[in-house]
Amino acid sequence: MSTAAEPEIPDFPVARAAGCPFDPPPAWQALRNNAPVSRVRLWDGSTPWLVTRYADQRALLADHRVSVDSSRPGYPHLSPHGGGSNLGFLRMDDPEHARLRRMVTAPFAIRRIEAMRPTVQKIVDDLVDRLLAGPKPVDLVEAFALPVPTLVISELLGVPYSDHQFFQENSNAVIRRTATMEERAAAGRNLGEYLGELVGRKLSEPGDDVLSELATRIKAGDLTHREATQIGVLLLIAGHETTANMIALGTLALMEHPNQLEQLRRTDDPRVIATAVEELLRYLHITHNGMQRVALDDIEIAGLTVHAGEGLLMLNEVGNRDPEAFPEAPDTLDVTRDARHHIAFGFGVHQCLGQSLARMELQVVYSTLYKKIPTLRRAVGLDRIPFKHDAFIYGVYELPVTW
Repeated sequence: MSTAAEPEIPDFPVARAAGCPFDPPPAWQALRNNAPVSRVRLWDGSTPWLVTRYADQRALLADHRVSVDSSRPGYPHLSPHGGGSNLGFLRMDDPEHARLRRMVTAPFAIRRIEAMRPTVQKIVDDLVDRLLAGPKPVDLVEAFALPVPTLVISELLGVPYSDHQFFQENSNAVIRRTATMEERAAAGRNLGEYLGELVGRKLSEPGDDVLSELATRIKAGDLTHREATQIGVLLLIAGHETTANMIALGTLALMEHPNQLEQLRRTDDPRVIATAVEELLRYLHITHNGMQRVALDDIEIAGLTVHAGEGLLMLNEVGNRDPEAFPEAPDTLDVTRDARHHIAFGFGVHQCLGQSLARMELQVVYSTLYKKIPTLRRAVGLDRIPFKHDAFIYGVYELPVTW
């Protein structure tokens, strides 16, 4: 008697469709519609659950029965080289996660971030003026997208911007999917030693910055030097890599949608800019490998049982295109859409600590760059732009522009 064949388990990740650098793979979109919780196969042969529906992702991200602890059995590691061991509370569960995160909540409070807006505006204005005075074409990543958040996070943390090449190179090695274990470990060690030395300096010479606040916590006995250093590494990497990629990728997406770009050029309303930022975060999303978790208990989701010890991958780039959550043409960029409920920053207790800073920086950039350079455009064909398919944080390596 014949039996039905077991459905083939697809490999993760899958290649992007040619010519669609902003869209999730069609295969994942199809799964969201037909099998929203299904198995995928990782590099090591493990088969965690892939969760593609917006509502299911939010439910799981808020569920205390799932863990971000990458040392737990069943956790879905996306490469054979590990990673994240030096990223502080990012891979910790409560209560330890809450204890450490609480140490840096105040500097990222909305009021303090808004107080930085004039500083960020000056940084953006100065860099745009430098662009206009320099040669063209120019790589927008190197000349603008990367310097903006690097200058901002350096100012906020109390890290010398003169060291930016060092910490950018090492940050890149930490998040590059193709980096070897040795390369990633060396980069993490370099950053740890660098931030550890800076924290030590702040103990005796404090300033008005986050590292000095962490040093104060060390003196009070709330943190160890090692914990403060790991928090500093996490904030430094996350504070410039993510926003830099979003600046460049968002600019490219707007260039490919000139009618949407024109709406930003002609507005002076900060509410319109803020709405556009949320839509770009929803539409693009730079973590194309989703959010990793492991179940601590049996969990019912979408009519299936995820058992304790099984891995979970939640593709928020696919969730953010879910027509149940965004019913009006979710695969279309519409800068007038109310997209504030997107999950680009995650959801639940591990929602991105720096989201207010990222939003403010993007608002300043998107309200300034295209007005000061109204004829900004690609200097090469879209097919010649190198996308970061080999990185955990998606974006472009270069974006040659002219005007």
